[in-house]
Amino acid sequence: MYLFLAFLMVPIIEIALFIQVGGLIGLWPTLGIVIITAILGTWLVKTQGRMALAQLSRSFSELNDPTEPLAHGAMILFSGALLLTPGFFTDAVGFALLVPSVRVAVFHFLKKRVNVQTFQMGSQTRSTYQREYPGGGDVIDGEYEEVSPSGSKPKGNSGWVEHGSDRHSEQH
Repeated sequence: MYLFLAFLMVPIIEIALFIQVGGLIGLWPTLGIVIITAILGTWLVKTQGRMALAQLSRSFSELNDPTEPLAHGAMILFSGALLLTPGFFTDAVGFALLVPSVRVAVFHFLKKRVNVQTFQMGSQTRSTYQREYPGGGDVIDGEYEEVSPSGSKPKGNSGWVEHGSDRHSEQH
């Protein structure tokens, strides 16, 4: 229901603001403001996004909870979409989301309403799943089984899997 109201009210608010601002300052200055806010918003989203990615990378490298940097990144992405949408109301909300203290407040507001059941960072039992070999990186042990639909036989070599007799017969 809230989403429906947002899709209904935001365009009405934007149209009303365009009419009011356009009536006060004229058509061309109004369009100029819309274009300038889109350009400024794009630049701010780019710089804020880089900082959010750096925070996310730092939280991963320090094995900290990445929830807050991820939320900041999502809010910056959302603000970019709002800033590229023509309008004064969406620009105001988009610019507000680019302010770090506003994002922190929104994050804490949402954090109170979202219930995370479990969260695990990293693997506590790495040795049971992976082994490191001195000559190269990590090797992950695994098993596979080829499964084909019942009643059907493969029709020739697909090029991805070598079947001994198929490969030999195709070469002659």
